[in-house]
Amino acid sequence: MRRIFSSIYSIFFAAIVTLALTSADSDKTTTIFVIGDSTAANKDISNNKKERGWGMALQCYFTDDVRIDNHAVNGRSSISFFNEGRWTKVLEKMKPGDYVIIQFGHNDEKPGEKRHTDPGSTFDYMLARYVRETREHGGIPVLMNCVVRRNFFTSVPQNDDDEKLRTTTFKDGVKMVEGDTLIDTHGLYRVAPRDVAQRMNVHFVDANKITHDLEQGLGTEASKKLHMWFKPGEEPSVPEGRQDNTHYNVYGAHVVAKLLADALCEEIPLLKKYRCDADYTVDSKGRGDFMSLEDAMAAAQAKGQKTTTIQILGGEWQKPQLPKKSKIQFIMRENAKWK
Repeated sequence: MRRIFSSIYSIFFAAIVTLALTSADSDKTTTIFVIGDSTAANKDISNNKKERGWGMALQCYFTDDVRIDNHAVNGRSSISFFNEGRWTKVLEKMKPGDYVIIQFGHNDEKPGEKRHTDPGSTFDYMLARYVRETREHGGIPVLMNCVVRRNFFTSVPQNDDDEKLRTTTFKDGVKMVEGDTLIDTHGLYRVAPRDVAQRMNVHFVDANKITHDLEQGLGTEASKKLHMWFKPGEEPSVPEGRQDNTHYNVYGAHVVAKLLADALCEEIPLLKKYRCDADYTVDSKGRGDFMSLEDAMAAAQAKGQKTTTIQILGGEWQKPQLPKKSKIQFIMRENAKWK
């Protein structure tokens, strides 16, 4: 009987130790929360939809020591995000030492009273509130200004709601002449986050300039490849096409996420050791470049003889049979494993 109790105690003690170690390991993981609008948000991936937010792709550029918890939501402004109770949920999850990326502006510009704020007053107040409350909970705030819209039109088109772009087709697109110069659509909404950051001594990443330089560098035509900009018949998920100069597709979200990850690490050098890269990422949740391993391998093989790294985020996958001289290398992350 004594041996039985001794065995039970040993098993119980081992379980407690394992639980404690697991908890300790979990506590060591730094979380980067993202709050913002549709340009950063997680998206509906049903029926192979291609729209993505840059925050959805950000995990691909940090190791598993950093967890991206993306709370950005389509259509939200700095004040509507707060009033809907979404900020409270972030605060409840936040640990001391976690980071919060704060990026609003696209919808604060809109005229509706539930979303509108004014730069220099209510917009600045809401940004400052996020900063202050992050610090009160032991977190580290990072202000970003809004990413640019792809606006090469010689005059700024009227836009009362970016969310309506999802219900449009190619033929509904704005019929205006495009020039060679990207024209700003955000005005003082891109300036206010920098002002608040300077006043409150907060980390700041100039996402507006980063994406401006990206789109301007690509030019009028090539920049379309970043966005949900498809001609009829070009993309099966939007058969009638679309001219959406605000929201990113898979490719665009990853280009922007990678640039912002680099900028974040420059602003906060402590994060550099967690920065990672791969040629392609596969993730069944839509965070990667591909949702299937077969598609990623096809892209790798199309590159020819160059060594290609494919990282896999979570799940069980059928291990492919590769030739001995294959130059494809796999990186298993988030407990991903072969069947």
